[in-house]
Amino acid sequence: MNTNDDRKIKEKLAHKTWNEIKTNDSWAIFKIMAEFVQGYERLNNIGPCVSIFGSARTKTDQKYYKLAESIAFELTQNGYGVVTGGGPGIMEAGNKGAHRGKGVSVGLNIELPFEQFDNAYIDQDKNLEFDYFFVRKVMFVKYSQGFVVMPGGFGTLDEMFEAMTLIQTKKIGAFPIILVGSDFWGGLMDWIKSTLLEKFENISEKDLDLFSIVDTEKEVIDVIDAFYKKYSLSPNF
Repeated sequence: MNTNDDRKIKEKLAHKTWNEIKTNDSWAIFKIMAEFVQGYERLNNIGPCVSIFGSARTKTDQKYYKLAESIAFELTQNGYGVVTGGGPGIMEAGNKGAHRGKGVSVGLNIELPFEQFDNAYIDQDKNLEFDYFFVRKVMFVKYSQGFVVMPGGFGTLDEMFEAMTLIQTKKIGAFPIILVGSDFWGGLMDWIKSTLLEKFENISEKDLDLFSIVDTEKEVIDVIDAFYKKYSLSPNF
């Protein structure tokens, strides 16, 4: 997309009138309902899957692209399918690894004016498109046995912290949240411990158990296996 196209989109969004907003709100209800129905119907039979999150900007020759692909492959060899946001970067790597491992490869795409497009490694019957981030988030949580969070930007952090919040407040059952890359996540986790926990006491000590930080494919599988053994649960096979 060129600069002029980007500017036109921003101008259109900035100049919505109040009446347009109210009218859109009324009709949006039906679109939202349709997205939920489509998501439930298409994903009900995908079997046990793990969601992989990360930056759409990650290039194919970068370390974390290759690691995400390898993690996805290993997940398929251990009986899991892979769910991603369906786009490029880490999402493509996740679907590529699942495809290479002959496992289920799901893409939950989102309509955006830039950066997002379907990658080529999603199963044709499991490629869904959403207009609404919140509907898409429900699908990630509802149909995942765990979250693997690779280095990413605001969207990745949003998915990660929302899942932690839902588990912390017991709005959903616990599942493993695995942050991959101690060199990327270390600073944030130091801040969470020193500032949120120790200085301001805005979280509890036990909240640190909501996530794990790892660096290898094997550690991802080990954390998922250990989680289900610890709680005497079985993935949704």
